[in-house]
Amino acid sequence: MKTKSGLGRRAALLIGISAFAVQSYASEPTEVPQQPEFPAQGKITYVPRDSILEFKALPEYKEPAWVTENFVKTGKLPSVAERLPKEPMVFKTGNAPDGVGVYGDTMRHVIGGRPEGWNYSAGQTQGWGGIDIGMSECLTRTAPLFQIEAKDMEPLPNLAKSWSWSDDGKVLTMKLVKGAKWSDGDPFDSEDIMFYWEDNVLDSNVTPLNAASPETFGTGTTLKAIDKYTIEWTFKESFPRQHLYAMAYGTFCPGPAHILKTKHPKYNKDMTYEQYKNGWPADFMNMPVMGAWAPVAYRPDDIIVLRRNPYYWKVDEAGNQLPYLNELHYKLSTWADRDVQTIAGSADFSNLEQPENFVESLKRAAEETAPARLAFGPRVIGYNLYLNFSGNGWGEPDARGQAIRELNRNLDFRKAVTMALDRKALGESLVKGPFTAIYPGGLSSATSFYDRASTVYYPFDVEGAKALLEKLGLKDTDGNGFVNFPADKGGKDVEIVMLGNSDYTTDKSLAEGVIGQMEKLGIRVVLNSLDGKQFDASRYSGRYDWMVMRNEAERASVVQDTPELAATGPRTSDHHRAPEGGQLDLMPFEQELVDTVNTFIASSDDAERANLMKQYQKVVTANLDTIGLTEYPGALIINKRFANIPVGAPIFMFNWAEDTIIRERVFVPQDKQADFELFEETLPGKPGVGEGPAS
Repeated sequence: MKTKSGLGRRAALLIGISAFAVQSYASEPTEVPQQPEFPAQGKITYVPRDSILEFKALPEYKEPAWVTENFVKTGKLPSVAERLPKEPMVFKTGNAPDGVGVYGDTMRHVIGGRPEGWNYSAGQTQGWGGIDIGMSECLTRTAPLFQIEAKDMEPLPNLAKSWSWSDDGKVLTMKLVKGAKWSDGDPFDSEDIMFYWEDNVLDSNVTPLNAASPETFGTGTTLKAIDKYTIEWTFKESFPRQHLYAMAYGTFCPGPAHILKTKHPKYNKDMTYEQYKNGWPADFMNMPVMGAWAPVAYRPDDIIVLRRNPYYWKVDEAGNQLPYLNELHYKLSTWADRDVQTIAGSADFSNLEQPENFVESLKRAAEETAPARLAFGPRVIGYNLYLNFSGNGWGEPDARGQAIRELNRNLDFRKAVTMALDRKALGESLVKGPFTAIYPGGLSSATSFYDRASTVYYPFDVEGAKALLEKLGLKDTDGNGFVNFPADKGGKDVEIVMLGNSDYTTDKSLAEGVIGQMEKLGIRVVLNSLDGKQFDASRYSGRYDWMVMRNEAERASVVQDTPELAATGPRTSDHHRAPEGGQLDLMPFEQELVDTVNTFIASSDDAERANLMKQYQKVVTANLDTIGLTEYPGALIINKRFANIPVGAPIFMFNWAEDTIIRERVFVPQDKQADFELFEETLPGKPGVGEGPAS
């Protein structure tokens, strides 16, 4: 029940936001243009949350015949019933587009990343492209939620099979899957959970791969093990349901404690943290996993091969132990090559996210003999220009950088920047046609919380933008085409260093477009283009003035990673964090965003939550918290032989499509199966270097 004080606080908040929004209309923004029609988008069928899976015992269990013959009958493995939990996770047939599948075949991926090693808990990348998703399992799961209506929205169970709240909503008790095992047969239990929490997330010497931090799960949150299969979270707030989303991929995916503890300095005094992080390089085979597939082969700059996990703890309703697919390949090439090879048929699956490849991909897929089909989803991919808002030291800027941050914090300067951007031209520089749409920033147009009427848009107007710069005293005083700071601030050119990701063509194209359009405004922008890992290091440490970056999950889902919609904590925002040991220096509108997001999180009233997101959208776009660039759909490229691919599956909303389609449930009908397996009728062996794929 809401208290009178709670209602009063919320009413005051909404009134305050409305007043501020009216004030911000002084620059005469317009309604954001309607997005062009795109009939190729797949239509999602919404289903009840409980129609996807359940945990229960079945009368009997099955496995591939070759596993029984080669491993069970020879004594190398226990029976499939002994390897499964007493109550495994069961995927319901009614939710599988093509029903119960058959065993066999391979899914071939192409990726542009390179694996560092298998210690996901300590920040080692496996190369991306779905490798970690195939190997890792997390407490909850969110990717399939794209098919769940907002009123029924809550993460799906996973390693945590169920949970319950205390009466005051501050204690969350989770029951783990009882009897599940790692791929080497070692039991999974609360020891694995507590090792990840205490010795990775809470240990300041360790940085998990997706930068999970104590604040990710709420400041002051504690976690303890009650017994082997029960854990208990204690929060400072009541019913912080948003943290259930943070317990999904990739911020709470525990590693095998029985392996990782052997090199952690807390348990092995002869080891350093560097040795712990790098103790399981990419050539360390058969790393124990809870996912459907485990690594069995790695050839540098060539391929990674994963094989089915004999202890995987999920089944279909017929009792078939999953996955259906025996093998996954990850050819090590480039991200652009991923699309090319999938369209050509030499790979099987790709998230078509680079719009430069849209037209050729559509042409090839339209041919009768094309091996792959394209399935476009909603416009979930958006790019923003992020301005570093920290004025008190995050990233340790020099005098030039500090001066730029003072400009970034000025609304008239942000208006000048956004008004100088020709978003239509930016979109068309990527791809012609009805794909791209003008995106002013804020929430993704694909989310059910998006409201066009609440979206403030400053139209393209270079002359108006120049007038705003002049109002700020920024004029070209030396005749070189770029505006200068006023004389009392040194008189130098306004020069901005913009961070960009060199791994993706789209990122580079948009960054170059921004540079060219800012030059017309009279602002010199210098691109600092870094590969993915260096890019992440720079953005997390605040070493940039501006940054071009694709939207993260929270702008498309809203209910996942919700605290990251604003600077709700010292490390939640992508572009405004506190310096080490310092405080956030929030501007008034940022505080309004924080209050709105926190109120949204605390509310369980659907109507109120929808209204709060409308208010959020007004404030975030009117004040240009981020400066939107363009928005476009992604497409799933999938070889036609694969079945159980959900219609309308977005390539990225709650997670990437490799998880959205529930790969462990994907199969190839018997008459369409191909002979691509490299390690036929073998299983992951014991952990160790060079042991090969066979047990």
